Amino acid sequence: MDRIALACVAVLGLLLFGLGVSISILRFRQGTLSGCEPDPSSLLYKFVRAHANTAEYVPFLAVLFLYLGTRSPSPATLALMVAATVCRCLEVIGLLAFRTMAKPNPARFLGALGTYAAGIALSLALLH
Repeated sequence: MDRIALACVAVLGLLLFGLGVSISILRFRQGTLSGCEPDPSSLLYKFVRAHANTAEYVPFLAVLFLYLGTRSPSPATLALMVAATVCRCLEVIGLLAFRTMAKPNPARFLGALGTYAAGIALSLALLH
């Protein structure tokens, strides 16, 4: 198993579970057991959206990384894994670090675009 692939999976796992724990902490502090107001400037709402978005992409990316990581991945494939991981982190930063989610920002744009591009390229790498 390639170490870079494993490291990328570890980062994605920490991102997903770290967001989940953060939501639980925020809910506890706010006394909110479930749900939240769909306010794009609410910290809890931003964390919920970041976690949901991460949960949509991270599992399949992890499967791709782990499978391709067992097949002596090329430097290009490893670079795509790193790029996808960085883009997932950028997406989370773009959702959390800005005052509101109501306006686009460069981190969200690059995170989303990079996730799509790297994910598609890694999916195509399965065919080789």
